Amino acid sequence: MGNCCRSPAAAAREDVKTSHFPASTGGGKKKPHQARNGGGGGGGGGGGGGEKKRLSVLGEEGSEVSGGIEEKYALDRELGRGEFGVTYLCMDRCSRELLACKSISKRKLRTPVDVEDVRREVAIMRHLPRSASIVSLREACEDDGAVHLVMELCEGGELFDRIVARGHYTERAAAAVTRTIVEVVQLCHRHGVIHRDLKPENFLFANKKENSPLKAIDFGLSIFFKPGEKFSEIVGSPYYMAPEVLKRNYGPEIDIWSAGVILYILLCGVPPFWAAKIAETEQGVAQAILRGNIDFKREPWPNVSDNAKDLVRQMLQPDPKLRLTAKQVLEHTWLQNAKKAPNVPLGDIVKSRLKQFSRMNRFKRRALRVIADHLSAEEVEDIKDMFKVMDTDNDGIVSYEELKSGIAKFGSHLAESEVQMLIEAVDTNCRGALDYGEFLAVSLHLQRMANDEHLRRAFLFFDKDGNGYIEPEELQEALVEDGATDIMEVVKDILQEVDTDKDGKISYEEFVAMMKTGTDWRKASRHYSRGRFNSLSIRLIKDGSVKLGNE
Repeated sequence: MGNCCRSPAAAAREDVKTSHFPASTGGGKKKPHQARNGGGGGGGGGGGGGEKKRLSVLGEEGSEVSGGIEEKYALDRELGRGEFGVTYLCMDRCSRELLACKSISKRKLRTPVDVEDVRREVAIMRHLPRSASIVSLREACEDDGAVHLVMELCEGGELFDRIVARGHYTERAAAAVTRTIVEVVQLCHRHGVIHRDLKPENFLFANKKENSPLKAIDFGLSIFFKPGEKFSEIVGSPYYMAPEVLKRNYGPEIDIWSAGVILYILLCGVPPFWAAKIAETEQGVAQAILRGNIDFKREPWPNVSDNAKDLVRQMLQPDPKLRLTAKQVLEHTWLQNAKKAPNVPLGDIVKSRLKQFSRMNRFKRRALRVIADHLSAEEVEDIKDMFKVMDTDNDGIVSYEELKSGIAKFGSHLAESEVQMLIEAVDTNCRGALDYGEFLAVSLHLQRMANDEHLRRAFLFFDKDGNGYIEPEELQEALVEDGATDIMEVVKDILQEVDTDKDGKISYEEFVAMMKTGTDWRKASRHYSRGRFNSLSIRLIKDGSVKLGNE
């Protein structure tokens, strides 16, 4: 069930060294669903009258563990979480092997469709042959509170985290990753399965070695298909959806499109249908996908080989009938000659984009500080309280560790790399920690700007001459105050991103679009909701982007 099996690049193996897995079947850490369903303690009436009918999810696809999952496995720390469940580091009590356990809460399986999704995910993982590129399912079982999928442990971190951490990133490396992803697609299609949710977050490295295999980890939205069969349900993640998904008439070709989007990102650092103005809403992203204009002009595309660009074009062919098959992608010249692909770095621009905040965000950071400086005492109070709670050692700054644990405490689940990126984005003194003003800027960013009065005030701060536009000179002046050194280059990059009508200056509307847009498209791609996508489909029909019966 989408997105539960992600590891936040945690060193799980090291955690085990410092954790104490219980050796016996007694004891063990109680997970929340067990505490709720088992009653715990001595209990008293235990629910009064008749026994509630137990929901059986897996049927023939799994086994039952009457005493709970911890009879067979010792569960330790959380590795990741998604809409329906949580993935834990676990250990087989008999073999002492370290594994990952994805626990899907039965309370969240509210409809027969939800139950069928889980059952189908297990069936598909069992149906697909063993492969070095697909995480192996060791066991599927259920108890009163949850369905548990016990899988091999992938402790090498997410695909993009590895790229960001690597000091040298090349076309050759992008080709190797693309080959693995398309081989997974080919395997799925040969065995009658459409993945339907290919995205970087659904690929993990098996271990931390440089030559670690990359593995597909999530089949929660996958479906069986027969040749010629078409589907209409909108599923997946907005940035990776093929146009025919939005038109509600699709087949296995959608996986090639999604793999093409990943390749585009690997080569330039952002999705093909993402920009400050359109990314504010899913509808904007969907309309951009349907228009199908792919940008090969911005950096670093002029330095990317023609063969690589040709493959991207053919994988992002809007007509699924003309799109390459997995076999044809693997036979493409660029992948066939992958070892001869350029082995020179694609440039820091790719890595900086993958690190969530590009240079454009220096401007946004400055604007957030302006807004923070003018907040009323009442508006600041909650953020001040939050700062005090997070600043556990009362030294007036929030460290990386304090921010990480504090964000989790307040109910937000960011990967470790994302927390680090937030600090890097606003830490003007390069201390690896945030003072109160910087913390305020992070808080405003996470809340997403919605107050027009605040935005107008910030805009007027930059628009010194009051002519209704922020001009390059005004931008330059503001960035000098913020301590930027490579100012002309930064101003150029900001205008490239924010000045959508290309008139050489930033209007109030363009400024608002920048401030209200979540800059982390990666985070936006992690959420899936049937209800949300159904309403998106209705909006696309209403605005004429999609016509019923449109192929």
